[in-house]
Amino acid sequence: MADRVYPAAKPTPPPPMANGGGGPAAPKPQMYQRPIYRPQGQAKSRRGRSCRCSFCCCFCWALLVVVLLALVVAAAGGAFYVLYRPQRPSFTVSSVRLSTFNLSSSTTAPVLTDSIQLTVTAKNPNKKLVYFYDDFSFSAATAANAVPLGDATVPGFAHDAGNTTVFTATITAAGVTVDPSGAGSDLKKSGAFSVAIDADTRAGLKVGSLKTKKMGIQVHCEGIKVTPPSPPPPAPKKVKGKNGTALAPAPALDNAETTATVSTAAHSCKVRVRVKIWKWTF
Repeated sequence: MADRVYPAAKPTPPPPMANGGGGPAAPKPQMYQRPIYRPQGQAKSRRGRSCRCSFCCCFCWALLVVVLLALVVAAAGGAFYVLYRPQRPSFTVSSVRLSTFNLSSSTTAPVLTDSIQLTVTAKNPNKKLVYFYDDFSFSAATAANAVPLGDATVPGFAHDAGNTTVFTATITAAGVTVDPSGAGSDLKKSGAFSVAIDADTRAGLKVGSLKTKKMGIQVHCEGIKVTPPSPPPPAPKKVKGKNGTALAPAPALDNAETTATVSTAAHSCKVRVRVKIWKWTF
């Protein structure tokens, strides 16, 4: 009896054909791909950089516009100066008189009553420019300690090109209490003392039919000496006639008005333009 030989293992099947050998292709194993992680901080930083870039661009454009406007204004101002040669008006106090002066003898609270009459000459040196003024606010004070001597208001006017205008102002103080220390050293009942006079107004320019915005103008006059009027003489005594009748005395003259010294020396004043920017005045 013949021996049978059994195979030790099952036969290995042939490998499938790689390039279309007729048999079905083996399925490829599916591999899990992890999603790519993108941090959110990069997007935010890009958004922040874009915002900063847009802000810088806006700032540069705004700065460029401001520079161009400044150049245009400077060019217009230069052309205006070359064409018209603008000059400030001039003011001169041509005469001054202290017609009334009365200071009480109180050592604690002296009371002052006075009246100062001014004659002011205003000149417009421009040939093509017209000034138009608001009302003038005059004030006077002693030169040493600035003891106030009163104030006054003068109506404004139009000042034509090349024109000279003369106007008067009466600065008065009625029963004003003043500082006793300053009044005792500055105000003299006899003899001259120095005063300073200020005037504030607003003025604009007119060129043809074009008017500019009004600006503040301050006029300052100093070195003006005034002399109080002489005190009135004592009342004359009554004189008796031959038959014993009393004769009426001659009427006394108002020496406060007749003997007041008038200063006719011209005092030039300083003119300063005051420009107000928001809350500040220069």
